[in-house]
Amino acid sequence: MGATTDLKQGIREHLGQFSLHVLLVFATGLTIGSERAVVPVLGEDVLGVESFLVIGSFVVSFGFVKALLNLYAGKWGSEYGRKPVLVLGWLTALPLPIILIYAPNWAWVTVGNVLLGINQALTWSMAINAKIDIAGPEQRGLAVGIDEAFGYGGVAVGAWVTGVIAAGTNLRPEPFYFLAVVVVLALLIAVFLIRETVQLARAEIDDDDHHDANLPFREVLKRATYGDRTLFAAAQAGHIEKFVDTLFWLAVPLYLTSEGLGIAAVGFVVGVHSAMYFLQIATGGLADRIGRRPPVIAGMFLTGAGVLGMVLVEGYLPWVALSAVSGLGMALLYPNLMTVPGDAAHPTWRATGMGVYRMWRDSGYGVGAILIGLAMEFVNAEAAFYMTALLMFASGAVVYVWMEETHPEFGTHEPPAPATATGSARSVAED
Repeated sequence: MGATTDLKQGIREHLGQFSLHVLLVFATGLTIGSERAVVPVLGEDVLGVESFLVIGSFVVSFGFVKALLNLYAGKWGSEYGRKPVLVLGWLTALPLPIILIYAPNWAWVTVGNVLLGINQALTWSMAINAKIDIAGPEQRGLAVGIDEAFGYGGVAVGAWVTGVIAAGTNLRPEPFYFLAVVVVLALLIAVFLIRETVQLARAEIDDDDHHDANLPFREVLKRATYGDRTLFAAAQAGHIEKFVDTLFWLAVPLYLTSEGLGIAAVGFVVGVHSAMYFLQIATGGLADRIGRRPPVIAGMFLTGAGVLGMVLVEGYLPWVALSAVSGLGMALLYPNLMTVPGDAAHPTWRATGMGVYRMWRDSGYGVGAILIGLAMEFVNAEAAFYMTALLMFASGAVVYVWMEETHPEFGTHEPPAPATATGSARSVAED
């Protein structure tokens, strides 16, 4: 094992680097949040887009690009290290403020969101993998919870700050000056202050490790997609829960406005949902004590109930309460679904396995935007809520039946039987 035996994992032992990665994931959230409040209104009021499906196209392009790049970000992070991929992600975001400031039509915004998808995939993937590298098995849930809490905290703050700037000045260019500052500062931190963490993951490797080590890329893709029922259950749940995020991004504001709620009140209802995500610090740490499976199952059904309830009640306070319920459910399920592949993967292919999970999860943005858009366009707004809630319930049932506990100390999950030596050699040769 060499020098890796002298490396010690732990958040306290690497608090400086861990804190810098928390700051960078907050910047990643600020980057996407800077679009959430301003860009849809920019499309309607400045660029003259009237179709809901066309406005939703920027979410579709973002979702599918981020999903694909999540897959390769994990692979590249394993091969080349976390830091180079992180720096590349922030370099990719540099043109984004310029595109949003000068875009002459909606097609340019859609192209800009391709760059946003690449940025979010590379930077957030490496942020979470670096934190897992640092934390080690005993604090893995806490590390993921902190990562997601500060990332989504950044989304909320970015949306609020750019909304305030736009209200006091114009829809552009002023809000995107803020975005430019965020991107440049994050790039400088990534280049000059961040240190590589992949060696900490390698320190977990035991000399007597079994057949599960060093799986080639294609084998990891198959394992994390359909070859392991626990990982499949996590991937499909991650995919479906992104419908909820998309619902609150696109459909909830339009539905509440159509019900007569003022724009400030609508912003508060949506903001309550996002604010509950900060509880992921607590729910990630909780899973380190009680396991991943209980909070994931509870979160799937609680989120579905909150979404369904929003079209079964009327009134500002009930909508606020149910928005909080769905946000609490997301806080329970979100970090702990991501911890499942982190637990189940061998350290030699953990980043790749996490990338496969994040690919299937974030493709839910694109699929969700299409299905929610179709439901609203051809049925009504309520149909999008009913569809999303029912899918959450069905997905939660799959988790309940198929997902085993993966906690490092008391988990019941075992990896599938090894591939044959011939098959493994063939896969290596193909890759």
